[in-house]
Amino acid sequence: MLRADLHVHTCYSRDCLNPLSKIVEHCLNRGINCVAIADHNTIAGALKLREIAPFKVIIAEEILTTAGEIMGMFLTEEIPRGLSPQETISRIRSQCGLVAIPHPFGRFLFSKNQKLLASDLLSQIDIIEVFNSRTPFRRSTAQAQKLALEQKKIASAGSDAHTLSEIGRAYVEMPDFNQAEDFLYSLAQGKICGQKSSLGVHFITTWNKIRKAVARTKA
Repeated sequence: MLRADLHVHTCYSRDCLNPLSKIVEHCLNRGINCVAIADHNTIAGALKLREIAPFKVIIAEEILTTAGEIMGMFLTEEIPRGLSPQETISRIRSQCGLVAIPHPFGRFLFSKNQKLLASDLLSQIDIIEVFNSRTPFRRSTAQAQKLALEQKKIASAGSDAHTLSEIGRAYVEMPDFNQAEDFLYSLAQGKICGQKSSLGVHFITTWNKIRKAVARTKA
């Protein structure tokens, strides 16, 4: 069985400093043997991690669209930010990738991602992330679980780790798989396990953004 954390960030995200080698180390220490690396608007980190990790790495991307964030999984090419949800989904499909909605009800009281929950868009979604360790409100998690059931979508979970200590705080115990098609079948049989992260991780993320912005201005 796999223990798959299906939402992890690396230092290739604008708000994360996690070195690739340390991610591998923390996964091994926590018994995580499958990760979806879903950096913001890039797959560069995922591709590099796949080269060095002794476990499964799913090439994913958390893509900012004009209506909120969509996650593409099993990608081969990077998808630019700022496209419409329809165009983003089309580009994911053109790579035979899977389409997921991360934290559909957001981490705060008002979430731009809710615009992605219109019926015409939901019909094109494969996966709904029903447990995200960085989502502090139980109501948001319950709403995501209800949405997945009502829409008959496959549920996933991930830590959304932006710091090393968050890796593995949420994962899915699931059978092994080989390709995207097998993945959906395995995920549907999976058991979601998870703990919430503290609110303090969001302050770390903000500080990481500032540090990276300052570094760019000095470069």
